[in-house]
Amino acid sequence: MVGPMFYKGWYHLFYQYNPDSAVWGNITWGHAVSIDLIHWLYLPLAMVPDRWFDANGVWTGSSTILPDGQIVILYTGSTNESVQVQNLAYPANLSDPLLLHWVKYSGNPVLTAPPGIGSTDFRDPTTAWIGPDGLWRITLGSKVNKTGISIVYTTANFIDYELLEGVLHAVPGTGMWECVDFYPVSINGSKGLETSANGPGVKHVLKASLDDKKMDYYAIGTYFVENNTWIPDDPKIDVGIGLKYDYGRYYASKTFYDQNKERRILLGWINETDTETDDLEKGWSSLQTIPRVVLFDNATGTNLLQWPVEEIEDLRLNTTEFSDVLVEAGTVVPLDIGTATQLDILVDFEIQVLETECVNGNGSVGCGDGATDRSTLGPFGILVLADETLSELTPVYFRVSNSTDGDVTTYFCADETRSSKAPEVYKTVYGGQVPVLDGETYSARVLVDHSIVESFAQGGRTVIASRIYPTEAIYGAARLFLFNNATGVNVKATLKIWELNSAFIHPFPLDQI
Repeated sequence: MVGPMFYKGWYHLFYQYNPDSAVWGNITWGHAVSIDLIHWLYLPLAMVPDRWFDANGVWTGSSTILPDGQIVILYTGSTNESVQVQNLAYPANLSDPLLLHWVKYSGNPVLTAPPGIGSTDFRDPTTAWIGPDGLWRITLGSKVNKTGISIVYTTANFIDYELLEGVLHAVPGTGMWECVDFYPVSINGSKGLETSANGPGVKHVLKASLDDKKMDYYAIGTYFVENNTWIPDDPKIDVGIGLKYDYGRYYASKTFYDQNKERRILLGWINETDTETDDLEKGWSSLQTIPRVVLFDNATGTNLLQWPVEEIEDLRLNTTEFSDVLVEAGTVVPLDIGTATQLDILVDFEIQVLETECVNGNGSVGCGDGATDRSTLGPFGILVLADETLSELTPVYFRVSNSTDGDVTTYFCADETRSSKAPEVYKTVYGGQVPVLDGETYSARVLVDHSIVESFAQGGRTVIASRIYPTEAIYGAARLFLFNNATGVNVKATLKIWELNSAFIHPFPLDQI
């Protein structure tokens, strides 16, 4: 995921792409545009590895739209000697809303690794933000031994740079930080903020993709522009040791400020769970998530909220509603909605305790060993992409536990272990803790698209992307169920379910321009 932006009526998505194969190598920048973030049109390749400073790959980068309308892209190139350097590119024609042609600066690279930073540990420049001194700032990911770091440069012209003393932030034990992202959020607002925003009522999000874990971690804190440092609000949930954007199959994400609708949009990469042999046979691999709007969760003060962009609602077709469906402990309830391969599901659960004398949530902690691992208060949820006999299914569920001192902890989980009979497909149980506040029901939104399930709990406090390959629960054979594997509670479920149309992604009709 590289360089997303909104320009002259079009959303632009650039992405790392191998035009010759479905496996890693020959990394170029693919390019697609959309007017609504859902219906995408493929354009010709934006940049290819054709210079010494990017001969081994045009890697991750970011775009910055300047106040005068100019656009600059900074990207990491892997040189002919596999050294990571930072390069500058810009549109050949700013009057072209499709930005079809890009020019690489003749003086590239504009940045090389500073002393103390490894030549292969210096990558992924962020979108620039401007400081009170009028200078632009960018941050890049790196490491020193096992400490993940982000370093900051200033520039006036995107050609000449000064490395600032110290680091924006560092977290020992987290390893190499890549695809770093840094942006402001409003603590009391419902709109996104332009990347340079700062001041009262503003927090800053620092996110890093951890190369060692292949997971995206974030933390919320305060940016001190006077010394270019960022401090997390809670060091116990610092970058790499606390909250994740997504607890499933998700990596190398990137946000951008959408000035068209005053929102911050998050896009991320869902990588594959099948084998390279499978990918080569089908001719493609990996995809992007549905774009998500990102906001600060002022109810918890600790989390971000991620929610599918409103434009996905244009894909909604027929709808089915269910109210107060009783799901008794240890049962499965079918939901008669017909074909269940492309769905947008909203569900709320309320629990009814059966054994008031024993609600300690006995059993495994967290997501347990999956949806079959029973405890007093869970798991309960829905079974998506399930066949009629439940030989294949993917449970998306809540699991609640009470500690001996009365504290309640809730986990939101996705169990892929029975999602496919294909033995070569990787399957696991994903999940993370989700805050459920007083007065809230257990609520989720689940987007289903054949082999992708994106699940959002409590308004998007915890999110899970699943990449599954069912062999039985496909097309007309896919069904939807409620389930309750708790031993001590019944649950009541209320649902609103839409069948979704396809987005019909295809090449841009350039011959019609």
